[in-house]
Amino acid sequence: MAKTPQVGEQAPDFELQGTAGSFHLSEHRGERVVLLFYPGDNTMVCTKQFCSYRDRASDFASLNATVVGISSQDLDSHNGFVENNNGAVASSYSAHSSRLGTKRAVIIIDEQGVVRHRHDHLLGLDYQSVDELKAALDVLPAPAVG
Repeated sequence: MAKTPQVGEQAPDFELQGTAGSFHLSEHRGERVVLLFYPGDNTMVCTKQFCSYRDRASDFASLNATVVGISSQDLDSHNGFVENNNGAVASSYSAHSSRLGTKRAVIIIDEQGVVRHRHDHLLGLDYQSVDELKAALDVLPAPAVG
């Protein structure tokens, strides 16, 4: 069964509460958005992934994209993870399973809300580095001026 949305399809809109307040995807039209789905706060690979982004903060900031981490834990868990380390949306992006919960995946959405890159991690034991995210963003077409 194909993962949805696929590259070239409109990204489903959503609104979630996060550690920085409410995030509504449609409010970020005109920006590139990177959705980082991940299995769980305070787990070995997820901690390594997000700490690698933290440790390369200037490189991460140079992606020139709005980056959002999404998992199925509640806001208290997310806040605890942030403090320790300085279901429905995942389902709509085929990044959820009843057995594992949220699976590790990267979805890049362009300025018009269209999915331009998708990387689903088979076992969730690896993740895309800052350099890999930058490379995926660099191959996107330039934003339309008008």
